[in-house]
Amino acid sequence: MSAVRTAPSARRASPRPRADALRNRERIITAAREMFVEHGPQVPLDEIARRAGVGNATLYRNFPDRDALVREVLCSVMDRTAEAAKCALAETGDAFAALERFAHTAADERIGALCPMVSSGFDHHHPDLEAARERGEALVTEVMDRAKAAGQLRTDVGVGDLMVAAAQLSRPPAGTACFDTDRFVHRHLQLFLDGLRAPARSVLPGTAVTMEDLRQS
Repeated sequence: MSAVRTAPSARRASPRPRADALRNRERIITAAREMFVEHGPQVPLDEIARRAGVGNATLYRNFPDRDALVREVLCSVMDRTAEAAKCALAETGDAFAALERFAHTAADERIGALCPMVSSGFDHHHPDLEAARERGEALVTEVMDRAKAAGQLRTDVGVGDLMVAAAQLSRPPAGTACFDTDRFVHRHLQLFLDGLRAPARSVLPGTAVTMEDLRQS
């Protein structure tokens, strides 16, 4: 009986965050992603708080250190790109269209500019980061497998091939202001995606690149 009585009080001890607290958290994550893209991962946290329109105390209450904020930005980017593919697949049932949606969303998120953060000194194996990575990779692998089975996608490419291209094409060329090339990103990405369509018009050197290949490189 005592166990039954204490369960509700335990739930009340951990109330759901208020809507305004959740909004502030999302504003911090959005501002951080923008400023990491523009200025790199060492941008002052005070500047991120200022862009988000919150006080420093609010930022540190949500993210006690830079690593926690970087990790949450990376997780949110991976989740949004995976969700884009999932939604496209549900809406149309067209695996190649879902693949295109994923790639263009990844470009919008500027994953190429965020990649240097992955090689920084924070814990690459944090459970939240690994879970977000596994969710995204599993979904994109499923989409690519379905596109191959439908005869839409050439069979000699892997998830790593797609991620390398999306990262490279969403990274501004050296000496170019980050947002000066926005108008070219999706054009050039679509050229690459068209090259993924089956039937293949050429033989690619090497073998299909996996995400494990990229992690070991």
